[in-house]
Amino acid sequence: MRPRQSYFTLATLAPVALLAGATLFGGVWIALALAYLTLFTAALDMIIAQGEDPNAPASEFPAADKLLICLGVAHFALLGLAVHALSGAATFSPLGRAGLFLAFVLYFGQVSNSAAHELIHRTQRLPFRLGKWIYISLLFGHHTSAHRLVHHRWVGCDEDPNTPALGESFYAFVPRAWVGSFTAGYEMERGRLSGQPPLLRMLRNPYATYVAGGLAFCGMALLIGGLAGLFTYLPLAFFSQMQLLQSDYVQHYGLRRARDADGEPLPVSALESWNSPHWASGLLMLHAPRHSDHHMHPATQYPALTLPPAEAAPMLPYPLPVMAALALAPRRFRRLMDTRAKAWHARSAEMPS
Repeated sequence: MRPRQSYFTLATLAPVALLAGATLFGGVWIALALAYLTLFTAALDMIIAQGEDPNAPASEFPAADKLLICLGVAHFALLGLAVHALSGAATFSPLGRAGLFLAFVLYFGQVSNSAAHELIHRTQRLPFRLGKWIYISLLFGHHTSAHRLVHHRWVGCDEDPNTPALGESFYAFVPRAWVGSFTAGYEMERGRLSGQPPLLRMLRNPYATYVAGGLAFCGMALLIGGLAGLFTYLPLAFFSQMQLLQSDYVQHYGLRRARDADGEPLPVSALESWNSPHWASGLLMLHAPRHSDHHMHPATQYPALTLPPAEAAPMLPYPLPVMAALALAPRRFRRLMDTRAKAWHARSAEMPS
């Protein structure tokens, strides 16, 4: 494995080992896991703002899909460990339990979500299903349909529930995006099955799997830790979902696609997504912050995603995880982002139709 490519492996698998150690040994291991996912990554982002030339040709990473499969397997193992440890099977102080919960949530929200996102864009059956089941395990299975069929089609348009409006707070965005994406994804899947007998439409609609699978994971949480296991699992899933929605919120805040004379959206461009050049969080999140290139070329695998020049696409002022945290303070976030978003929106409006 080439040194630069091995960074993906080190960045994403190191916290797996730290979280496993934290559940087994507690104490300093909890602090290390939490520090890795917060302070350590943020410090590297500050020290190494960009790890490679954004104009350099994309390098090959033959083990890219193998790493995703490994992260998928690790996700389910860690989810079981988290429910087992946090539901009372292990003895932790209140502070230790809170730290371990936060560390698991950060990992599921930043790494598991990023791996699942990559996997559902694969055309091969096994990787796609693995990504789907990661989302189902976080009670967010509908994202598998809504992200590919709705968000990618309508990004930057009012028809996309996951594109926040300028001035919309994260707290207003969450219920609209969650319910809107669930229903829009369902309508898209139902439309794809039109013409089939009603029973087959119901059985073949993946939403049946999303709901039944989510209930099955709730049942497994009960088996692992009883009611305490279920009441541990539900907030783990909820806060992991919130991080994915924070990413969508930050990466599309206030940006709109231009429309042609007939009112149809122009093709997706680099102007509909906020990007981040920061190196460490980019590795941890499998280049998810290179968001413009992903939307323009959704079949491109994460090692090959490129970063547009700062003058050609919106750039976040801070790393994506930092911006996601700032989104929880709406006034601070708007002061930081509204002027920038208006400027890029004006650029988009000037695009020729």
